[in-house]
Amino acid sequence: MAFPKKKLQGLVAATITPMTENGEINFSVIGQYVDYLVKEQGVKNIFVNGTTGEGLSLSISERCQVAEEWVTKGKDKLDQVVIHVGALSLKESQELAQHAAEIGADGIAVIAPFFLKPWTKDILINFLKEVAAAAPALPFYYYHIPALTGVKIRAEELLDGIQDKIPTFQGLKFSDTDLLDFGQCVDQNRQQQFAFLFGVDEQLLSALVMGATGAVGSTYNYLGKKTNQMLEAFERKDLSLALNYQFCIQRFINFVVKLGFGVSQTKAIMTLVSGIPMGPPRLPLQKASREFTDSAEAKLKSLDFLSFTDLKDGSLEASS
Repeated sequence: MAFPKKKLQGLVAATITPMTENGEINFSVIGQYVDYLVKEQGVKNIFVNGTTGEGLSLSISERCQVAEEWVTKGKDKLDQVVIHVGALSLKESQELAQHAAEIGADGIAVIAPFFLKPWTKDILINFLKEVAAAAPALPFYYYHIPALTGVKIRAEELLDGIQDKIPTFQGLKFSDTDLLDFGQCVDQNRQQQFAFLFGVDEQLLSALVMGATGAVGSTYNYLGKKTNQMLEAFERKDLSLALNYQFCIQRFINFVVKLGFGVSQTKAIMTLVSGIPMGPPRLPLQKASREFTDSAEAKLKSLDFLSFTDLKDGSLEASS
């Protein structure tokens, strides 16, 4: 099946779902968020309702509303909007897939069900096939994130012959540190023109060397500009400069990981850098501490990722 759209490539921001202080979705800032990604970070592709977007913590109705808002506000501004439609229930996943097609999304992605788990490649493919069939005109991506799903089926194994079963399959989001598995996904599927989207931001340069065609990640919300500079250096075959950029990005990620880094902290950092209030996460996640935000801000400044003039008015108050 040939899709008219160009292949999903380059940087893809895993979008945050903005929330009010009482835990409701703050749709009013999504238009501003789109403009920020495009103008300030140079990021024109997004991945909605994934891990960073707390997709599995939202109701089906909320997920549909969030997807719709991103597609609407991103029209003529974003290149591609891919909606994560994975769920524990096949029926819910199909409903979300159909909705994504109806609103004009550019693709859908699905994680493996993680409570009653598929333990073999064939069972997992059967599940994915049924979801993909609910949106037969949309490119379909598998979202491989074994650390969170507990489904350890190797992506290389899953990809073997997958287009025979799922004609709309276009690639995968690979959120794992197993570069052997990732490398073999690329090596064994060179003829397929798949999108190989790497999902571990701090290891992106390694994945690029192994053939990644793009990347999906949370840090591209606020480090997109810096990461794009790394991609440009890599394209010019200036590996020394690309490595300098990767090490600089790693210094920040290494610092915040030691403090405790997750979705809550990503929301706090994005509020700080962009000035757009992302709000707290939804339970069971807890709001990032003020100590974390202050420490992250100091580190961003020390690495020249953030100058005092970069801080938007009121961003500190918004994240306190």
